[in-house]
Amino acid sequence: MRPVPLCVLSSSAPPRVEHGHDPELFVQIGSLTKPLTGTLLVRLAAAGALELDDPLERFLPVPAGTGITLRHLATHTSGLPRLPPGLHRRDPYVPFDAAALDGLVRRLDTLVTAAPGEREEYSNFGYAVLGSALAAAGAAPYEHLLNEFVLSPLGITEVTSAPPPERRLVARGLFGRPVRPWTMTGAILPAGGLWATPVAASELLTSLLVDHRLGEPAPSWQRAGRLVWHNGATKDASVFAGALPNGAWVLVHRLDGDADTTDKIGIEHLKSTTQGNG
Repeated sequence: MRPVPLCVLSSSAPPRVEHGHDPELFVQIGSLTKPLTGTLLVRLAAAGALELDDPLERFLPVPAGTGITLRHLATHTSGLPRLPPGLHRRDPYVPFDAAALDGLVRRLDTLVTAAPGEREEYSNFGYAVLGSALAAAGAAPYEHLLNEFVLSPLGITEVTSAPPPERRLVARGLFGRPVRPWTMTGAILPAGGLWATPVAASELLTSLLVDHRLGEPAPSWQRAGRLVWHNGATKDASVFAGALPNGAWVLVHRLDGDADTTDKIGIEHLKSTTQGNG
């Protein structure tokens, strides 16, 4: 079995890098994009461009009366399914471009699986819709707004949807050839399409969850007891980021490894930190 490239950055130990990983190269962070989208939501609210409980139809041409708000989308309580229909088998999000999203938005009432607020169902589709709504509210492309309201205020530059090819770290396949990652630069971008260096991702984690430099953590972060966290997974990459109230934090990124193990590494690291502090 081929060794899995691993990078662990944390508050309690020197960086741990194994099997060819590199904390200075760009990696796909998958759904760790979602807390950044959620942070953009609250930053636009603070700027007066929107309110968290605004109805979706204020910004997008959805059928009247869905009852879906921006907060529902951010907290996975919109009633929208996990994935949009019509995905590609091998590179799932290739057909999911702006035109495809617009077509789905116009018949959104036929796609919901529950009433808004009725239950939580993790939804990549919902975050794609949220990102489109934020772009409309801010009158600029999603990534432009993310840079203006989130990344630039934090002084973080190495987060993007399209890093230079020579600075990308991707999985290796047969004969060591680079494996082509999923295409996630279309409508799915706000749900999971960003790349970042592990160093930059850890700076985001500490800025947002430890130092609270942009206020309280956005509603997009997951919570389990005292732990605030999020993970992400794409075709051949997985990431876990989490922090505790005592300031302990960890970021784990792996290539070619299953996401559950990545989560486990991160959680065990934080557990050991807590135990070490008594």
